[in-house]
Amino acid sequence: MGASQKCGSSIKPRPCGSLFFFVGTLWLLLMIMTACACPKSCHCTDRNGVVVQCTSRNLENIPLNLPKDTVVLLLSSNRIRHIPNGAFTDLHRLRELDLSHNAIESMEVGAFQGISEGLRTLDLSNNHLSSLPKDTFTKLHARIRLSHNPWHCECSLQEVLRELRLDPETVNEVGCYTSVQEEYVGQPVIQVLDSGINFCNFHQKTTDVAMFVAMFCWFSMVTAYIIYYIRHNQEDARRHMEYLKSLPSTSHISKDYDTASSV
Repeated sequence: MGASQKCGSSIKPRPCGSLFFFVGTLWLLLMIMTACACPKSCHCTDRNGVVVQCTSRNLENIPLNLPKDTVVLLLSSNRIRHIPNGAFTDLHRLRELDLSHNAIESMEVGAFQGISEGLRTLDLSNNHLSSLPKDTFTKLHARIRLSHNPWHCECSLQEVLRELRLDPETVNEVGCYTSVQEEYVGQPVIQVLDSGINFCNFHQKTTDVAMFVAMFCWFSMVTAYIIYYIRHNQEDARRHMEYLKSLPSTSHISKDYDTASSV
């Protein structure tokens, strides 16, 4: 019977107690390791991966040494102004990133390098973004919120938006704060683009006009110089002719010489 006794038997309870103690110890060690890996200004919990809560902590930069098994990173309502290249490189399991309600003005190309393919949601709403580098979101498959930013509607923004999956609930809140064409200020960017407006064509026309104006100014300067040069030479020629006319003629000099000789 001893060989067939199970854990929980009244005869030998010790192995079961040891197993529970071992599992409990492992769980406690896991909690301690998670807590030690958590940034000092944040709070971390384990929910099939680490959830890092850094909301409203007056952070000015992305925290360093984030747990590598982070699946959710909440950084909203801080004072972050810039997202550098490779800010989340080691967070390969990251699925949700909330950067809303900060003061973000710029992001480098490669800011989301390493997480672009696994990320599912990215919230950049309520920041100070007006433009983005063209390759900022390369290979990013996440659903993105870009609402309530002071966007400048022009060609580069149009090219960036073409590659993104904008959150359908807030897509109409992505508006033109300023624009290369004033009549679109205050309108949702997507509605403007869906109406057939192409900011890149307008940019090309603006460039062509600027080039034409520059060439016209150059031609005008060259023409003015040529006219000045001709008039200046004409004035010099007139003065030279007047000087020559003021000189005694050769026949008059010869007559005066003959008269002097006869005397």
